[in-house]
Amino acid sequence: MSKVETLTFGSIVGLFTLRGGYLIAYSWLFGMSLWVTFIGVIAFKALPRQQFGALQHRTFPIYFALSISLSSLLLGLWTKGHPSVLEHLKNPQVADVTQAYALAAVILSQAANQFIVGPLTSKTMFQRHKLEKAEGKSYNESGVSAEMKAVNAKFAKLHGISSLANLTSFIALAFHGLWIGNKGLGNL
Repeated sequence: MSKVETLTFGSIVGLFTLRGGYLIAYSWLFGMSLWVTFIGVIAFKALPRQQFGALQHRTFPIYFALSISLSSLLLGLWTKGHPSVLEHLKNPQVADVTQAYALAAVILSQAANQFIVGPLTSKTMFQRHKLEKAEGKSYNESGVSAEMKAVNAKFAKLHGISSLANLTSFIALAFHGLWIGNKGLGNL
């Protein structure tokens, strides 16, 4: 029979550890990534296209900034708790190094979205909105101008790059979550 544990004020305070903080930060980051990557489609279906674009334009910078911050925190804590990462940094076969690479992939993909792809995508989206208003046609109607077709192609390319970067981040986080779920946090 297992021992029954009684909660006390001291045992509750004892929950606030580096390991507990790591798991909270990871959970927050993974949940946010899951929501934006897969559940955010609900907003696309529920809102008129231009309102959806305006919503994404406002929320994505916050999402990317939080993703970069949380994954940087996790990478720092992971490296601190796993000294072998620095010793074997160039050897991805070392499991702790692979986990650091996964977290670095999140930082890099979300930074690309925050600082390069996201601003270019927003600029292109607003350019398309302006053209739609000037031409009196939706971007996907027949007979749109050559300029509109070029803007559409640019937007599709940027949106695809952004989606791929975000999916990369999600996959890296899922891999890290599976690792810590099965192998634990090590010496953290």
